[in-house]
Order: sequence, then structure tokens, then C-alpha cells
Amino acid sequence: MSSIHLVIIDALNLIRRVHAAQHNETDIANTAKVCCQALHKIINISQPTHIVAVFDHHGDDRGWRAELLPHYKEGRKPMPDALHAGMEIIQDAFMDMGIDSLLSDGDEADDLVATLALKVASRGEQVTIISTDKGYCQLLQPTLRIRDYFQERWLDSPFIEKEFGVKPEQLTDYWGLAGISSSKIPGVPGIGPKAATELLSLYPSLEAILAADDLPAKWQKKIDAHRDSAIACKQVASLKTDLTLGFNLQDIRYQPTEA
Repeated sequence: MSSIHLVIIDALNLIRRVHAAQHNETDIANTAKVCCQALHKIINISQPTHIVAVFDHHGDDRGWRAELLPHYKEGRKPMPDALHAGMEIIQDAFMDMGIDSLLSDGDEADDLVATLALKVASRGEQVTIISTDKGYCQLLQPTLRIRDYFQERWLDSPFIEKEFGVKPEQLTDYWGLAGISSSKIPGVPGIGPKAATELLSLYPSLEAILAADDLPAKWQKKIDAHRDSAIACKQVASLKTDLTLGFNLQDIRYQPTEA
């Protein structure tokens, strides 16, 4: 049995959803309280040995993904001012519970989460990522799982199969073809979800599709015209797992504080 269970909280994913459901968006103390109630539930159920909340940095640097796709995440609704200003209050409330906050520096929080999660899971230790973000599902393996706290469901292989019709390890290939409209990742024009799923049932990966000399004619032309875009879209949808982590597991060991 695993001696370590690391729980990683996708902090803004949790906080923004809790905040959006509040009646008074300037009442940050209440947002912090509701987030802490959620974290207490998560801790009681998952019994972590280690826990950390990972936050996006607040700088203007749009990161490496925007260099590859200039329109990446363009036009997304910014964080409400009151919430932005109250972030420290929320982080302090987490700290009072014994949960450290990790701020990404120039890289998106997703890459930080992915690097930390895989580092621990690759040693055969248990990792649970708490997030509604299906992007993390590309990381799925026997000791790494993703929990959607709000829908109370596991984002596991059967879920991915049902939702996208592909294996978790084909998700980035799928997004390279079909794109992700909410993040302004275009994919290949004219190749929608259905075609992407069909292509990936015939070929194991985007690279295999691009190298194929027997592609059905209905797709050949579309793909030939947008090869570079498809590769860039796959890259942007892929999580980096090789960031340098400036801390070790001991730093995020969970020690419950007296309530």
C-alpha cells in the first residue's frame, strides 16, 4: 500500500467557482470560508499525507503557449477585482488549515501541477488532483487520478472514453485535431470532434496521422493544409512535466492545525 498520498488543489479552479456562486462578490471572507469548508471535505475523504494548493501567477506574461498560438486564451473573462485583491486572505485561510500555496512563476499552474503530480506518481505513490479541468486527464495512470469536486465524479479513463471517444494518452492528439474553443486552440478547420475520434481510432496519434499515406481523401486535404497548426495545437494542449520544482515533498507534508 502506498505510504504517500499527495493531494494537489487546482486553487483558482476551486476558488473562482466558489466565488461565482456567492451573492456578494466583494465578500472575500465568505469565499475563503466556503473554500475552506470544501477543503475540509476533500481532506476528510482523501486523507492526504501531503497537500498543496497551486495558483497561477498574476503577471502579464502570457506564457509559452501564447508564443506558439498568439490567440491562446484571448478574451477570457478576467478575475473579478475584489477576488484578485483578496487572494492573500484566501491563501492565509488555506495556510491556517495547514495547506501551503504554490505560485507558478511564468509557467501556467497546470504545468506545475503536472510536473509535481507525475514526479510523485512515477514512484508508485498515490496522487489526486482536485480540478474540473479535463486537461489533466492526459496524465492519468494507475496511481494518478483526477477528482471533480463539484460534480462529485472521477475524471477517469471510462469518463474520457465516453466524453471524447479516445484513450487518455490520445487526448492531446484529439485536441490538436479538434481544438479547444474555450481556450482559442483552433485545431484543424473542418475536423470536428467526430472526425478527430474517428481518425484516432484508425491511427494511434497525430504524428501517425500526419505521416500516413493512406488517409481517406475527405480528410487528407484539410490536414495537409494545416499540419503546422495541428502540431502547435497539440503542443499547447500538452502539459509540461519537466519544470524545476524549488521544494521537496517534506515541505508540503500535511500537518492538521488545531481548529
